[in-house]
Amino acid sequence: MKALVINGPNLNMLGIREPGIYGSHNYDRLVQICQEAGAAQGFDEVEVFQSNHEGSIVDKIQEAYGKVDGIVINPAAYTHTSVAILDALKAVAIPAVEVHISAVETREDFRQVSYARLACFATITGEGLQGYAHALELLREYLEK
Repeated sequence: MKALVINGPNLNMLGIREPGIYGSHNYDRLVQICQEAGAAQGFDEVEVFQSNHEGSIVDKIQEAYGKVDGIVINPAAYTHTSVAILDALKAVAIPAVEVHISAVETREDFRQVSYARLACFATITGEGLQGYAHALELLREYLEK
C-alpha cells in the first residue's frame, strides 16, 4: 500500500507560525511522524508533499491517480476556499482523510467551511501532529475493508 500526505500553505512554517495553535515541532518532525506512522500501519511507502500553491496541490492529487492507495490531506487555508482541490479529489476518487492540526471547529467562523471534506471519508481535527498518525490508521482500516 502507498499513501500520499498532502499539506497546504504555511505548513512549512510549523514551529514558527503561531506555536500556541500549531505547536512547537517543525515540518521535518511532521514528515517523520507521517513516515513512522505509515510504516507502523503497514504502508510500503508514505510520500509527504507540501505546497503553498493551489495549482501544485491539484497537480499532485491528479498525479496520484492509479499510483497511490490513499490520501491524507491538510489543505490548510485552501480548506475553506478551494473548489479546485475538492474537484481534484472527487475526480481521482482515491480514498482520503482530511486532517487539521488545530481544532478548527472551535476557531473563527470562516474555518467552519471545508470543501475538501466533501470528498473525504473522515476528518480529524485538534490532535496536533499526531492527527496525521491517526489519519493514516483510519486510512489503513478503510483500505482493508
